[in-house]
Formats: sequence, structure tokens, C-alpha cells
Amino acid sequence: MKAHDTLPYTALPSYSDDERIQRAIAFYEALKTRRTCRYFSADPVPRAVIENAILAAGTAPNGANHQPWHFAVIESADKKKALRAAAEEEERSFYHSKGSEEWLEALAPLGTDADKPFLEIAPYLIVIFGQRKGGMLPGELKQNYYVNESVGIATGMLITALHDAGLATLTHTPNPMKFLNQVCDRPAHEKPMMVLVVGKPAADATIPVHATIKKPLDQISSWL
Repeated sequence: MKAHDTLPYTALPSYSDDERIQRAIAFYEALKTRRTCRYFSADPVPRAVIENAILAAGTAPNGANHQPWHFAVIESADKKKALRAAAEEEERSFYHSKGSEEWLEALAPLGTDADKPFLEIAPYLIVIFGQRKGGMLPGELKQNYYVNESVGIATGMLITALHDAGLATLTHTPNPMKFLNQVCDRPAHEKPMMVLVVGKPAADATIPVHATIKKPLDQISSWL
């Protein structure tokens, strides 16, 4: 490799093979309880939980270490109301005309429609933006690299951190999403990727049976 400043690699725990297997199993067992939630409680959640989950997401691998993401956290009732109104307008267009018959058929077992009350009920909406331009320092507008991949990994880590803290989440992707720049006061060079709804599940929350069906290992992996 070319010469560059370095530090020693972070020390990792020295587990036996059996311990590694047990930890991998335990992590899978914990994560397989994660379910997308569409029925949220309005109960408050400490801001420190959200802040530390975002810090965890910010450790994700990314192109050139430019960290090309921004997490706009919405708490304001007025902002949530505005976001819901704009999102539902786009959703109505999708369900009534834009969505293909095949796509709507795929969504049918999940019971989704254009009505999104959770956008106002949940205590937090995290709007995730990918930054086409940025860099390491505030105010930089350098070219960023592998933005979609980097933001996707960070979002997965954010969802995992929130699940580990005992919170429910929902990924919401209205299309198109450019209205989110205005709602969140973000610059035009940032691309809205999704809205992550965060909070405690409602006491009577349910999940679609269809969502519990997961592909087995032999369908999602191959060994070469």
C-alpha cells in the first residue's frame, strides 16, 4: 500500500470458535425479532437514544471516508403534519395510477395503502439523505463516492441500533421524495433516501403474516 498515516487496528475480543458461533447465533436470534411496525405509540423516547443510534450509524463503512449521509430528525408536530400531507399526496398517486398492477399485487399481502397516520403519531421521523457533494469538513462540496451503498449500510446499522434499544421502526419511501428537502431545510445537492419512522409499538400493534416469511439460508447464500 502507499504510505499514509496509520494507527494500530482496533483490538477485538479473543473468542474461541465456540464462543464466536454462540455470539453469531445470539445476534441472529435477537435480530430475527425485528419487524417493520405500522402501528406506533405516541409515547416519548429519550433523545439520547436517537442520538447514540445515529452515532452508531455514522461508524458505517463508506466511500473515501467522506461519510456522505445526513440524518434529519423531525420531532415537531407541525413538521410531521406537513411531511404526512405531502407523503400521502404522493402515495395516493401511486396507489391510484402510478403503481403497476404487479407492484400493487406484491404489496397486497402487507395491507398497505395511501393512509400513513404513523407519520404523525410516532415521536420521531428520521429523514435520511445521501450527500452527492460533501467531504470531511463542514462546508466542503467535494465529490462523494458510493453514496447509495454507503447510506444503505449506515441505514441498516441505524435500524439495528434502534432495534437493540427496544424501538420499532418503519422504512417509508414516498416517490418522488424531493419535497423532503424543503420540509427538512436541506440543500438541493442532498438526495432524500427514505423516512425512518421510530418509536414504541402501539399496545395493539399487529404485523402481516406475510412479513414473517423469510427465505432460508440456502436461498440467500451460496458457498464457492
